[in-house]
Amino acid sequence: MQRGSDRLSVHRDEEMKHELQGLLRSGHPTRTEEWHDPEPTADDDPEVAGGPVAPGRSPASLSAVRTELARHLSRHTFPAGPRELAGALRHAYAPDALVQPVERLPRAARYTTVQELAEALVRAAGGGTG
Repeated sequence: MQRGSDRLSVHRDEEMKHELQGLLRSGHPTRTEEWHDPEPTADDDPEVAGGPVAPGRSPASLSAVRTELARHLSRHTFPAGPRELAGALRHAYAPDALVQPVERLPRAARYTTVQELAEALVRAAGGGTG
């Protein structure tokens, strides 16, 4: 259902995705004119701007990991083991930095909520609470 509150049309959105494909695939600017390149991140930018939030990256708090997991997993995914959760994360195009720690969890474990999964990931990474 289109609500009419979008700033950009669907066509412009697709056009912008196409323009960014080279940068996203290569990992470096692909334009010949320097003034076309996006501005790099600053030292004091939030951690999310520098890459995905994942367990094992500092400072990956429990709430940040839980939020990132909730972006990619629905409540219908649970209860599940690490293998099913990793598959669901890959299906939702979650970053590898989030999928790989899930794959390393004990195979016999079962998680019934995003909270339980986030706690297990932060515990396995040796992180703190948040």
